[in-house]
Amino acid sequence: MAEILVVGEHDGRTLNPSTAKCVTCARELPQPRVTVVVCAADASAVAAQAAAIAGVDRVVKIEHPANAHPIAEILAPQLAQAARGFTHVLGPSTTFGKDLMPRLAALLDAPQVSDIMAVEGALRFRRPVYAANAIATVELERASQVVGTVRTASFAAAPAGGTAVIESLQLELTLPSRTRFLKVSEAASDRPDLQTARRVVSGGRALGSAEGFRILYRLAGLLGAAVGASRAAVDAGYAPNEMQVGQTGKIIAPELYIAVGISGAIQHLTGIKDARTIVAINKDAEAPIFEIADIGLVGDLFQIVPELEKLLS
Repeated sequence: MAEILVVGEHDGRTLNPSTAKCVTCARELPQPRVTVVVCAADASAVAAQAAAIAGVDRVVKIEHPANAHPIAEILAPQLAQAARGFTHVLGPSTTFGKDLMPRLAALLDAPQVSDIMAVEGALRFRRPVYAANAIATVELERASQVVGTVRTASFAAAPAGGTAVIESLQLELTLPSRTRFLKVSEAASDRPDLQTARRVVSGGRALGSAEGFRILYRLAGLLGAAVGASRAAVDAGYAPNEMQVGQTGKIIAPELYIAVGISGAIQHLTGIKDARTIVAINKDAEAPIFEIADIGLVGDLFQIVPELEKLLS
């Protein structure tokens, strides 16, 4: 039987959808028994959300004032104690998980498999390499514990409907004090979160300026979509860093992805390969984006996007 500990990602109030995707991954291990661990200052609300995920057998909450903000150096030693007795420890391959899980693996002296996209056995996994242009099958030697980060774009979120029991875990350890929380700087937006949105509209350098992105905001508003950008558009200053989609930005898997004025560099395609339907709008009929697009529109984006707005209004 696989005893799996899933590290819950949250903002103190709401459980991140990446956790439910990690649960789906965990359920593909042989004979799984899934426990979700939630670290917070007050974990009651988030733990209740985790307990409602179908496939979760138990939720463990670790409450401490230092857990008010997700600092990897603070969380890792607590999770190392909580992970005793588990065969697998999984976390999302998000900024949160990529910061935390390697530290946890080091404390546990356990091997880590990054960006798990498929499970083939207790010690055998598939993961993307070479900017997702190839898939590697990784098999670990016999190990008492395995730490893994889950490529959330490769798994659907486990549905609601669970009734897991919630337990509290009291730890006795001295937390490190070398790192402390100062502040969070993030852009305020009333649009859906880019990594969890069902629909995403992204723009490239062809939009010409930050003002050019305004037509994407209008289209996204009509679709209820998040807005993304290519690296070229971000580097040109047309869009902020948090909107970047691709290998060095966010890896996403929306139901609908509309690429406007994006040529389709391999770094960008890496971030959208798992999208269910891809629509490309570009005046260059030879643009690489059309090779993976389900629907392609060749023409001037400044004419096509307003026409789409009229049809949606």
